Amino acid sequence: MWPPRTLASQVLFGVLSILLVTTAFGGFLYVTLSNQSLDKQTEQQALGIAETVAQMPDVRAALLAGDPQGLIQRRAEDVRGSTNAAYVVVADRTGRRYSHPNPSLIGHILEEPVVVLDGRAHTGTDHGSLGRSANGKAPIFDAGTVVGEVSVGILETRVASQVHHQVAAILAYSALALAVGVLASWLLVWQIKRVTFGLEPAEIGSLLQEREAMLHGIREGVIGFDAKGRVDLINSEAQRLLQLPPGQTGRHIDDLFARGRLRDLLAGTVTGDDQIVLTDEYLLVVNRMPVVLGGRNVGSVVTLRDRTEMEALLRELRSVNGLTTALRAQEHEYANRLHVMASLLEMGEQEEAADYLAEISAGSLARADDIRARIAPPAVAALLLAKTTVAAEQNVRLTITDDSHLDQPGVDVHALLTIVGNLVDNAIEALGRRPGPREITLELTDEDGLRIVVTDNGPGIPAEQVEDIFRDGYSTKATGNGGRRGLGLALVHRLVHRAGGTITVSRDAGARFEVWLPVPVAEPVVEVAR
Repeated sequence: MWPPRTLASQVLFGVLSILLVTTAFGGFLYVTLSNQSLDKQTEQQALGIAETVAQMPDVRAALLAGDPQGLIQRRAEDVRGSTNAAYVVVADRTGRRYSHPNPSLIGHILEEPVVVLDGRAHTGTDHGSLGRSANGKAPIFDAGTVVGEVSVGILETRVASQVHHQVAAILAYSALALAVGVLASWLLVWQIKRVTFGLEPAEIGSLLQEREAMLHGIREGVIGFDAKGRVDLINSEAQRLLQLPPGQTGRHIDDLFARGRLRDLLAGTVTGDDQIVLTDEYLLVVNRMPVVLGGRNVGSVVTLRDRTEMEALLRELRSVNGLTTALRAQEHEYANRLHVMASLLEMGEQEEAADYLAEISAGSLARADDIRARIAPPAVAALLLAKTTVAAEQNVRLTITDDSHLDQPGVDVHALLTIVGNLVDNAIEALGRRPGPREITLELTDEDGLRIVVTDNGPGIPAEQVEDIFRDGYSTKATGNGGRRGLGLALVHRLVHRAGGTITVSRDAGARFEVWLPVPVAEPVVEVAR
């Protein structure tokens, strides 16, 4: 039935309602207490006047003599005129009046009994012939005996006039309070509107529902930070990619992430589109966008995309392309060898052809048999053969040292393939088009842990770059063919440290990478007799 009120009207209505209720109740309470206090004060004022008249010697003497000259009436009227009292009545012990504002009542008996015969003063409210008044009664003593009383009254109209003045002040104060309340409510509404960018509560609630549905429905990680770097929102995908437990809203970025490239990207210290970062489990593409509303920086939104599987596929594809290129080059070489064989056979040189065939086959077979005999895992042996072929195609000599051997059954083959493959690929790229002989030496042993040493005779690593080469995204080579640089060594570094190993770099002549990995000891198999 009623149209929805705006936030401004709701706040204004609420503040004014509270102010009206509190002001009305406070004014009523103040008037009531003030009225009671003024009644008490007026009663005490009347009693003070009565005690003053009771202590006048001439009034006492005239009362004892029966006041033949009307002295008491004159004194009473003088006091009444000077104090603005409603009446000053002097009576003897029997209640006979000797003074009254209405002279016709002088000599008549009081309607109520004389209450000061007990020798004490009395105060209260009198409903006399002049109206309701605050009354004070004092005894007149003669030689310790009560001989009469003085009754003084101050009409309630005087008290009411004082209360009316206070009510006017209260109303003025209430009006001022209401004006201040209206101004304060307007300022509050303005501040709320500024913070909520002019949105109404219903709109804010709808946006919140839409935001939650959108955040947890998309397949990308999303983190929102406020202007101070605290987490405002985070969806479930971001929690999975960053391995964060639920309930991180409100925490500062420095408390959630250790120092490193990931925290620098999230905080905006490192800028750029599609920045790559490696975590312990994932390879992420990070984009950070500042949020500016109304000309104010209110924070930032960070999106995270999981590219772990895609990057692994790209690396495998590049390896396959490299092998394909190497095989294509060897195809030409073998074609030349076949031509030589065919020519020798056509010339009738069967013995020369047989010797030539034994010579060219012995080298490849011997190299494969040698590697297979010393490297137990078939996948690792195949990788070394493939890398030797790829290196040879690029005019690089890859030598596996004579003391290399790998017999440990508990070695992590997948991690080993990644480490050896990336180190060799990095060495081949480092040699580039360097003139002269280009050589890479690989040492792989498994005594007291798995030891991998890759050495090349390239230009080496500059001293200022030694600390940076393992940082994800760092590379001294330009990006080409859409590939991402700066991931190989960073991935090796993560794998080594996750396995509890070490990696060191030296730059004596060329570059030398040495990796040590602990190898778990295989548990002995206990055969149970049957």
